[in-house]
Amino acid sequence: MAQHFSLAACDVVGFDLDHTLCRYNLPESAVLIYNSFAQFLVKEKGYDKELLTVTPEDWDFCCKGLALDLEDGNFIKLADNGTVLRASHGTKMMAPEALAEEYGGKEWKYFMSDTGMACRSGKYYFYDNYFDLPGALLCARVVDSLTKQNNGQKTFDFWKDIVAGIQHNYKMSAFKENCGIYFPEIKRDPGRYLHTCPESVKKWLRQLKNAGKILLLITSSHSDYCRLLCEYILGNDFTDLFDIVITNALKPGFFSHLPSQRPFWTLENDEEQEALPSLDKPGWYSQGNAVHLYELLKKMTGKSEPKVVYFGDSMHSDIFPARHYSNWETVLILEELRGDRDGKPEESEPLEKKGKYEGPKAKPLNTLSKKWGSFFIDSVSGLENTEDSLFYTWSCKRISTYSTIAIPSIEAIAELPLDYKFSRFSSSNSKTAGYYPNPPSILSNNETLTAK
Repeated sequence: MAQHFSLAACDVVGFDLDHTLCRYNLPESAVLIYNSFAQFLVKEKGYDKELLTVTPEDWDFCCKGLALDLEDGNFIKLADNGTVLRASHGTKMMAPEALAEEYGGKEWKYFMSDTGMACRSGKYYFYDNYFDLPGALLCARVVDSLTKQNNGQKTFDFWKDIVAGIQHNYKMSAFKENCGIYFPEIKRDPGRYLHTCPESVKKWLRQLKNAGKILLLITSSHSDYCRLLCEYILGNDFTDLFDIVITNALKPGFFSHLPSQRPFWTLENDEEQEALPSLDKPGWYSQGNAVHLYELLKKMTGKSEPKVVYFGDSMHSDIFPARHYSNWETVLILEELRGDRDGKPEESEPLEKKGKYEGPKAKPLNTLSKKWGSFFIDSVSGLENTEDSLFYTWSCKRISTYSTIAIPSIEAIAELPLDYKFSRFSSSNSKTAGYYPNPPSILSNNETLTAK
C-alpha cells in the first residue's frame, strides 16, 4: 500500500454530520444529553433524583473508549491485547489489588482480537463518541445509586431503562413532536450548542466540488434534525454543496447490511415514503446501504472502481465499517488531538460565547481524564515489587488499523492544497504516521514502545 494519501486522488468525498462536519460546544452539549436521560429515568422510571445533580468534577469520569459490562456494572479500559488496564464499579475506581483480583491480567471475557467486537451487544456497551459519553457518567452513577440502595447489589438490569430513554428523546418523531428535552432545547438556542463551520471549511467544500469530486453526507440523524444543523452551520443553501444526502442511515448497518435488508427510501416533508429497489439518481434519501450507493457512484463517475474517502468521528459507526465492509479510505475526526496540547485543553468555544451561559460546566470531553488516563496509551498500575508496564490502548490500536489518517477537525486540513500528501497509517509506517498535524504528545514521547 502507498505510504501517502491525497484527497486529489479520490473521486468521492463523504462526510458524517454530528461531531464531524458539525462540531458541538462539548461542555454545553454534554450537560444537555446527560439531562435528557437523567430526567427520563427520575420522572418516568422512579430513579433517585440525586442523578439530576452533577458537579463539574463528576465529568472527569468521561473518557472515550470505555466499555460497560451491563451485568456487573463495571467500566473497563482495554489494552490492545484485550487485558484490562483500569476498571471502576460505577464511578468508584478499582485499586490495583482489586483490579488484579477481578481481571488478573487476562483477556477480558468478551474480547475478540480480529475485526472487532461489536460496540453494542446484549452483554456490554462501548462508549465511542460524544453523544454516548454523557451516558457513561449517568450509567456509572446509576450503578452507584443501586449499589447503595440495595446493600451491595451485584447484578444489574437498568439498561432497558436507558434504551427507553433513548427511544423517548431521540426516536424518529421526537424532533417534530418536541419529545424529551434535547431537540426542543437545540431548536430554542442552537448557538449555545453548535459551532458554525468556519469560512475556511465552507470554501474547502466548494473547492472539492469545483475539482469535480462527488460530495456525500451520510448521517444517522433524521432529516429534520439534519436540516436544522446544516442550515445553522453551513447556511440555507447547504444542499448545493452535496450531490447526495442520506439521513437516518442507521450506521454501521448502512455499511454491513445487504441491500435487501436496508433499502433506500424516498422522503417527502421529512417522512419516509417508498422503498427503492435501487438508487438511480442523486438526491436526498433515508436509510439505504453502501452497495446500492456504490453502484450509483460508478454511474456518476463513469469508473468501475471509484475511490471513496469518508470522514467520521465514530470508530464503531463510521471508520471501522466504511473500511472493513466497503474498503473506503477513512479520515477519523479525533477531537482528543485538540485536547492534547501538553495537558492544556484547546479553546472549546469562541470568545464571544465565554461567560454567556452560566451554570455548572462539563469539562471538555476531549481533554484528559484524571481517573482513566490517556485515551492512547496507559500503564497497568504495578503491585508490590513490579514495575508499571506501558500498553497501547485498544482504542489506539483500532485507530491505526482502520483509519487512513486521523485529524483533530476538518478545519485542520481545510487550507491545505487538495493534492497534499498525508502520511497514512499502515503496517509499514510507524504507529504515529497517520496523525495530522501532529501525533498525540504521549505517543511521540513513547515512539519506541513495543506493545506487550
